[in-house]
Parts: sequence; C-alpha cells; structure tokens
Amino acid sequence: MSERWVKKLRRLEREFEKSRLKRILDSDLFEVVEEVFDYSTLMAIQDLANDRVIKVLHGCISAGKEARVYWAEGPKGVDLAVKIYLISTAEFRKSIYRYIIGDPRFKGLRGSFRKLIYAWCSKEFRNLKIAYNIGVKVPKPIKAHKNVLVMEFINAPGMRGVPAPLIKDEPPEDPEKAYNEIINVIYKLYNEGNLVHADLSEYNIMNRGGELYIIDWGSAVKKEHPMAREFLLRDIRNVVSFFRKLGVKCEDPIEIFEWVIEGD
Repeated sequence: MSERWVKKLRRLEREFEKSRLKRILDSDLFEVVEEVFDYSTLMAIQDLANDRVIKVLHGCISAGKEARVYWAEGPKGVDLAVKIYLISTAEFRKSIYRYIIGDPRFKGLRGSFRKLIYAWCSKEFRNLKIAYNIGVKVPKPIKAHKNVLVMEFINAPGMRGVPAPLIKDEPPEDPEKAYNEIINVIYKLYNEGNLVHADLSEYNIMNRGGELYIIDWGSAVKKEHPMAREFLLRDIRNVVSFFRKLGVKCEDPIEIFEWVIEGD
C-alpha cells in the first residue's frame, strides 16, 4: 500500500473516531463530562451504556489520587457507584505494584501502565465478588470494564446520590458490637475467602444506619501473596487503634492475628 493511501486511511480513522466521540458527548448518558475522562474512558462508559449497565452518569461524589467515584443510574433507575481509575496518576503507579506483584492471579502481567490499571480494576472487582459471595457486607459488584468499575451505591439512609458516611465521621452507636463484627469479617475473609483486605481502616468502612459496609478492595490480596500476613496484621492494628479510641477494650493485635491465621 502506498504512503498516500496509508495517510488517507489514518485521516479517515481520525475523522471516524471524532464523529463517534461527538455522538457519545451529545447523548443523554453524561450529566457531567470532566477533564479526567480520556477517550478510552469515554469509550468504556459508552460500552457499559450499550450493555445496559449504565443509563446516566451523574456528578462525582468522591475524588482521590487514583480514582474518582460517580453516582450513576442503571436502566431501571437503580443507583450505582461508578469508580473510574485515572490512567495518568504517577503516584498511584508507584504504590500498586507491591499489591499485584506476588498475587498469583496476576502472574506474568506485562505491558503498559494502562494495562496495569485495567488489571487493578479487574482485581478490585474479583475481590469484591469473593467478599460478597461469602456474605461480607460490601457494595454488590456489577461489572468491570477497562478502568471502570460498576457496583451498588451505598446510599445514606433516606437519600439518593449521597453516600453513607464513613465510621470515622459517624462512629457506630454500639462500638463494641461493631468492633467484634469487623474482627469477625477479617477472620471470615482470611479463612473462607482466602483474602486479606490490606487497606482496612476507619477510612473505608461505611456506616449505613448501623450497617457496616467495607469498601475500597483494590489492594486486597490472596493469602498466598508473600506480604499477606504483613497486610493482615496492619489491618488488625488499624481496626484496634480506631476502636480503642472509642473506648472499646480490644484484644492485643498479635493475639487476634494468631487467632485468625490458626483458623486456616
């Protein structure tokens, strides 16, 4: 093929993609389109709309260094949380390798950082499914596609589009009961789900009218991971530290750690 035809084909491809992008942006899918939405992310959201997973994407409800979470609605008006991982976050790039490298589910992962983010998004979806399937209270996982994760929206009681507060902002009315519940979740995850959350603290436990939901599962690792026990002990220490501040007489973290791993 001559160079002239190659250039012409490339120009036609660019025009086609621009036309497709305009159709997406002119649709009723987006209430807000932010600067963090690159072309690939817009395509991923459009794919989810075509698959009748998302009907409309509302505004951002949470913005972190590695991801943003949006309130969305499904075709039947069901509230959804859509977590979009940012592709161009250098700091996130540095922090995630130790959670993926050593995870047997991602052995041999190679390629661009974009592929790594896609794997991370898929990892959070799989972790959510494991936790959900063994009866741990988490947002119900719905679908992961590229760097977009769709799950149940945990609303504040009696509200739509407003997430339930974190326990750091609204501590449970019965701290001792909540403490025992979370410790038992750690045990259940490790011994039934073969999983360690690896980032558990008061910053990712939601309090929905007394019901506690654990969120942010991207860092979670299988217990075969070489750092799983280190992460497990850190989770336990974080939980104990928080509930001690609420006046709960907690066991020593090492004793809890030994009780968890002995149940294996």
